[in-house]
Amino acid sequence: MKVLKTIDEMKAWSRKVRQDGKTLGLVPTMGYLHEGHLSLARQSMSTCDRTVVSIFVNPKQFGPNEDLDTYPRELEADRRQLERLGVDALFLPTADDMYPKGFQTYVHVEEITDQLCGKSRREFFRGVTTIVLKLFHIVQPHSAFFGEKDRQQLEVIRKMVDDLNLDVEIVGLPIIREPDGLAMSSRNQYLGKAERKTAQSLHEALQQAQQLVAQGESSVATLRSRMRTIIEREGRAQVDYISVCDPQHFEELEEIQGKAMIALAVHVGKARLIDNCLIERI
Repeated sequence: MKVLKTIDEMKAWSRKVRQDGKTLGLVPTMGYLHEGHLSLARQSMSTCDRTVVSIFVNPKQFGPNEDLDTYPRELEADRRQLERLGVDALFLPTADDMYPKGFQTYVHVEEITDQLCGKSRREFFRGVTTIVLKLFHIVQPHSAFFGEKDRQQLEVIRKMVDDLNLDVEIVGLPIIREPDGLAMSSRNQYLGKAERKTAQSLHEALQQAQQLVAQGESSVATLRSRMRTIIEREGRAQVDYISVCDPQHFEELEEIQGKAMIALAVHVGKARLIDNCLIERI
């Protein structure tokens, strides 16, 4: 596995891949890799000739009082996992390289970033779209792979790619869960034993909502109430939002007619956890 630490090294490597007529897949990550990340890399490896994984804890997507300084990092363990998997290249840019002194240019997708996580994390999506666009320009991938746990982020990136006519295919892959149902996340390591038990309530609440819809329930207020009761029953969780919305524009619904997305953001101890599922009432 090639380890590329500068933008110039990454550009030269990807240029050679393209000159050789090979397809290139990119998996952008912030490291502390888990099976969710590895599933993206495997999909890239199965569909592209070459795969590069980037690891960069992006300061521009963290707000004040968030966990930038304490975000979990385990670079050597990440490198070993990717090497065992057979990834072709690992890109490790520095913050000074990605945001040099005097950096003033940002990418902002409007409207759909005003909902869900965009309400409570104002800096988040501008930071995400800016770094992803920079990675696309540096790496020049044919395809880029993202997890559906961050479904709003996935749709924001798709919108950016469509609006700016970028020649990269965006591939979204299903949520990978722990055996207890908790969606895999690097931030899960913040959870103590009791907090981990509380965190399982997110998946339980989503399952309950899916069952209610399957039984004919269409009232969004009823679904939200039932989910909140499940999440808050032990007193350790603080709900950021419980949303039942349009799955592309994220506008809140009052009644479920056809397809909808249920999305959660919940603080459990130090961790802010998100999860979601798609539902359809026929």
